[in-house]
Amino acid sequence: METVVSGIRSTGNLHLGNYFGALRNFIKMQEENKCFFFIADYHSLTTHPDPKILHGNVKNVLTEYLAAGIDPDISTIYIQSDVPEVCELYLLLNMHAYMGELAKTVSFKEKARKQPENVNAGLLTYPTLMAADILMHNANKVPVGKDQEQHLEMTRKFARRFNNFYNVEYFKEPVAYNFGGELIKIPGLDGSGKMGKSEGNCIYLAEDAKSIEKKVKRALTDEGPKEPNSVKPECIENLFTILKVVSTDEVVKYFDEKWNTCEIRYGDLKKQLAEDIIAVTSPIRERILEIQNDDAYLHKVVTEGTARARESASKTLKEVREIMGFKNF
Repeated sequence: METVVSGIRSTGNLHLGNYFGALRNFIKMQEENKCFFFIADYHSLTTHPDPKILHGNVKNVLTEYLAAGIDPDISTIYIQSDVPEVCELYLLLNMHAYMGELAKTVSFKEKARKQPENVNAGLLTYPTLMAADILMHNANKVPVGKDQEQHLEMTRKFARRFNNFYNVEYFKEPVAYNFGGELIKIPGLDGSGKMGKSEGNCIYLAEDAKSIEKKVKRALTDEGPKEPNSVKPECIENLFTILKVVSTDEVVKYFDEKWNTCEIRYGDLKKQLAEDIIAVTSPIRERILEIQNDDAYLHKVVTEGTARARESASKTLKEVREIMGFKNF
């Protein structure tokens, strides 16, 4: 079986972008692969979360992993900070990561622009920590969204650089796992960019139907097409992008035709979009409500997952240290 690794930052509740960009693939692949799915609480520190809500955010993601369908009996679910080996591998990989290449990443430049008062070293070396997460289990595949492609390519570069520098064939170069389709990037409801927790343009998996309807109703639109078969502006293309992942081909075709003939009614489009989003999220929400207060179950999942993750991580770290020349007296 091939090894698959992926994780999601614990910076709040999971949303449609997380589900279609990552979680849906997690669920499919766990039957045929050796899967490690973690909650990236160290990664969340780059934005200095309030210590009072850090644990609650981790619990939210853990609950939503399980509610979405990740099975702890066949997949390893763990919290990043429960596996200290990742910190040492992060340190070792940083010795072969260069400031120039890290500073050129799109995500670093974007975050530095958004939080100029907090351009910390963790933000700069985010790709190295992500590489440590993946290489710690010597993964073959990584399910990532479109926005993480560059980081995965850097992980491949770090693996290749390590192998070349020490003249070994130790680390695999992991590839994106997307079942042969294009990597999915779910846009936000505010007319531009991706759906993101920090952007406030999300539909959360735990949201109730009324809240979803209200958010979709407020989604940015324009005055409508003026000429047949005209190009959709970004805000409208975003709504169609979401429609394509939550609705049937027939529904998408119907609204495409209405757009092309200048007959589209945005109220109808939004009503259909909200209904189809609710159809996707309602079963997950019901499961979240079932398990979010079952602390004994959550403790069992994390304890067993941590043990399996540390067993894998310890083996990798021991071998990496030996390759790099560290020896016991």
